[in-house]
Amino acid sequence: MPDWIMLALIIMLLAKQDLVLYQNLISKVAPSMNVIFVEPFFPNNQREFVRGLVQAGATVVAIGETHRDALDSQLRDWLYDYIQVPSVCDETAMTQAVKFVQSKMWVDRLEATIEAHIMPIAKVRETCTIPGISVETSFLCRDKPAMKQVLRDAEVPCAQSIGSGDTDEILQFVRNVGYPLIVKPRSGAGASGTFKVTNDHELNAALNQSNVGRGGNVAVEEFIEGHEGFYDTITIDGRIVFEFITHYYPNVLEAMRHRWISPQFITTNRIDSVGDYEEIKQMGSKVINALNIGTSATHMEWFYGPKGLKFSEIGCRPPGVKAWDLYNIANDLDLYHQWALAVTHGQTTGIASRRFSAGIIALRPERDGHITGYSGAEEIEQRYGHWITDFHLPSPGTPTQGVEAGYMANAYVRMKHPDYDHLRSMLDDVGRTIKVHAN
Repeated sequence: MPDWIMLALIIMLLAKQDLVLYQNLISKVAPSMNVIFVEPFFPNNQREFVRGLVQAGATVVAIGETHRDALDSQLRDWLYDYIQVPSVCDETAMTQAVKFVQSKMWVDRLEATIEAHIMPIAKVRETCTIPGISVETSFLCRDKPAMKQVLRDAEVPCAQSIGSGDTDEILQFVRNVGYPLIVKPRSGAGASGTFKVTNDHELNAALNQSNVGRGGNVAVEEFIEGHEGFYDTITIDGRIVFEFITHYYPNVLEAMRHRWISPQFITTNRIDSVGDYEEIKQMGSKVINALNIGTSATHMEWFYGPKGLKFSEIGCRPPGVKAWDLYNIANDLDLYHQWALAVTHGQTTGIASRRFSAGIIALRPERDGHITGYSGAEEIEQRYGHWITDFHLPSPGTPTQGVEAGYMANAYVRMKHPDYDHLRSMLDDVGRTIKVHAN
């Protein structure tokens, strides 16, 4: 078949999103890789990684906890096979499932994209001799005190910290560093189980709630004052091929503690402006190299304040809360496809346009209970409809979720704009105007 005809067919099938026929066609012109993808069903954007892999020409076998019948027809069509296990964090069950697949076909990659899955899947990957992020790197990206020690040795600026389950050892650290401090799980994600403590009474309460002295083990860190944001990448063999910088308003710990706050995060399109973000990008590259992160998505949190730029933590996985959707909208990209190309072919094809900044604002119900309705939504639609990319306003009668449940737990609005500052003012206006009523 002439090359121009093949190219025309590929473009036509992609436009129609007929990924099964596309995969059959692309396999004739490029070597196909066999990829096992972990948990394609939940959360619902996990299917996008499967789509991206198929679009990259991969044959995808998925392993998940959901019964096969719960998968919709499109997802089933994308998958070569699906295996159900009781838990994808059960290393024994996962090893058995992966080895079963290996008995039927060669497996090139075993991929997971959710924080809790990274370490167990790395261990299964090692047991089954499949390339990918190592157990050591996965451990360092999960265990915050160990992570920070390696990075301090690499001269990355970090908060002083200790990981311990010994009350006396923690108290000695407190005497040396002083208050305020942060107490959090050694391998947690986000603000879950995290406490800011300013005195002995608050410290004792946090340690007790974290079961320290009864088998619990925590990370205790110097509290870093300053603005919080995150730096996300896709890397190939440790080389950064895509990078994005996003700001929190306000910082996460404060946002997840107070109902009256309508928190936001906004990805900037000014990342390539000379001098503005060079320090963050240089630190991110240094962290990725120090932790030996090869081909992966990464999500790194940072603070900037009176003590300068400080590293907070990193995961070798994509960010949560569908942040990639914002990056796609802002940059005319399909990062799920680009990630899949990085994993399967060691290269990417897209370029971030930086055409827009994009952000999300979470809208909290006035109280816990059940949503009864909204006010101000039509006004915002009339004012900014062109810049609203999507929104979620749960129907009346929907049970509310707690403030600590995150940015997409209840109602939210996502927006874009070419000017970062104007986007931030629009999101502020949304927060002031739309009210979520509950009883």
